[in-house]
Amino acid sequence: MIRNVSAALLATALAVGCVSADDPNQRAKRGAGAGAAAGAVVGAIIGNQSGNNRTGAVAGAAAGAAIGAAIGHRMDKQQAELQQIPGVEVTRPSEGQIDVRLTSDILFDVDSSSLRSDSRSTLRDLATNFRQYPDEVIDVAGHTDSTGTPSHNQTLSENRADSVRSYLVDQGVPSSRISARGYGETMPKASNSTPEGRQLNRRVEIHIRATQ
Repeated sequence: MIRNVSAALLATALAVGCVSADDPNQRAKRGAGAGAAAGAVVGAIIGNQSGNNRTGAVAGAAAGAAIGAAIGHRMDKQQAELQQIPGVEVTRPSEGQIDVRLTSDILFDVDSSSLRSDSRSTLRDLATNFRQYPDEVIDVAGHTDSTGTPSHNQTLSENRADSVRSYLVDQGVPSSRISARGYGETMPKASNSTPEGRQLNRRVEIHIRATQ
């Protein structure tokens, strides 16, 4: 069983490694490679139970590759759509995750967790996108700078994350798909010693993850 799985994983690694940086389908191919590796492991386990390791590994790799490529392609499309929404910064930390950053200065008044009226259009656009991709989970994370006490900042970040989550739910995104958490001042992106750094640290991040 181990030899069959290792062979499948090696083939997958070689295939993924051959993807060039300028290949327009690179992300889908990497997703296929990751899916093939996972599928090979699962398939080999199933095959071991049925007495045919090699068939199980091959079938699992093929199914995993198809699923991984589909997820990569779908998230590529979603990322491109999100980048068209004004006022957000979109990044892709991994094949199965998209991060959306909104500065708290855009969403909230100073020291407030009530959404500003002009920020609601941005969140409505985000909610529209999220409804189109129902096979994902969404984590809303609130962050602050170090101005004020740590306990105050923790509460403020929690309330702001909850406000964003509640508004997305009001816009039709199922509550079961969205979680909210505040991190206070514990995860700064920049130095709190400058106004520019503090502005970067006052933010709400939305992490979108594939569930397959």
